[in-house]
Amino acid sequence: MNKNDFPAPATPSADDLARSFAARQQAATAQATHASSASAEHNTPTQRTRPAKRRRKGLRNGIIAGATAITLALGGTTAWALNRYVIDHVEVTSASSYEAAQGNAQTTSLNTDSATITSDTYTNGNTTISVKQVQNNGVTYYVADVQLSDATALRSAFANDQFGANITDLVSSIATDNNAVFAINGDYYGFRSTGIVIRNGTIYRDSGARQGLAIYKDGTMKVYDETQTNAQTLVNEGVWQTLSFGPALLQDGQVISGIDNLEIDTNFGNHSIQGNQPRTAIGIIDDNHFVFVVVDGRSRTSSGVTMSGLAKIMQSLGAKTAYNLDGGGSSEMWFNGQVVNNPSNGGERATSDIIYITKGA
Repeated sequence: MNKNDFPAPATPSADDLARSFAARQQAATAQATHASSASAEHNTPTQRTRPAKRRRKGLRNGIIAGATAITLALGGTTAWALNRYVIDHVEVTSASSYEAAQGNAQTTSLNTDSATITSDTYTNGNTTISVKQVQNNGVTYYVADVQLSDATALRSAFANDQFGANITDLVSSIATDNNAVFAINGDYYGFRSTGIVIRNGTIYRDSGARQGLAIYKDGTMKVYDETQTNAQTLVNEGVWQTLSFGPALLQDGQVISGIDNLEIDTNFGNHSIQGNQPRTAIGIIDDNHFVFVVVDGRSRTSSGVTMSGLAKIMQSLGAKTAYNLDGGGSSEMWFNGQVVNNPSNGGERATSDIIYITKGA
């Protein structure tokens, strides 16, 4: 096929541009901080032995300090944008400790000795993961078929193990920090202040605003209206994870009509779901049997898909219920230490959160 037969790359949305703005601000501050740190390490050799995670957190502190200084100097609209999209607003300093205190630490038994991993599969008892690439009509997407022995093995993690606005890290970094074998980007909860956020059975936010997704401890999954319930009721009903992005793609195995024209939010960037775009979705085939899809886009080798196109992919894979997650430059699948897809930014983009499976589960 001639390269001219492919659609032109899609224009990034306002939502993506805002996040790219934040990433550029963070990167600029990080470079300055890194240069300073490199000089200090040259003069003080013992500092080179600090763990990688501590170095990342030190870097984050430098980013925050630099962004704060810029905010104070500029004022006005730019200051608002930096405060809204760049500066960290930490609400929970250690999510793992917070969850453990509520009895929601890792509950599934882990046994890495019995796990078998190949380039595209993972098997450990009744837990299996199979990853494949599909190319069809100018679109490349990646499918992970996941069967779990226990739904609580499907976990979530936040960037830097902190909950709040603008706290971001690479999917690969968050996955590595949590000993994951498989991960995808989540719903980028930190880009908005609304939604019901329950992660690993723990309530983090209770501000219903849209159509959400609930994954239950019994291995089932359903779409629900956030405005008609509350977080505590959901936890009492056995909800293990909620995701707040959307829209829902499939209900009872059928493509939901009108999804190409929906607006997820009424805030800045709500049109980002329209047109051919990179996509991430989660679906369920049967109890404890999930399917994850990441679609490449905005390139000459993969045009991306519309929302209904994503729904049809999920339907073809046998999903009964499916839900759209954060997309665009955030769309990423990670397996056994490698980024599986080709993110549209040319590399990984930092995000708020991941959905993952721990190695040994």
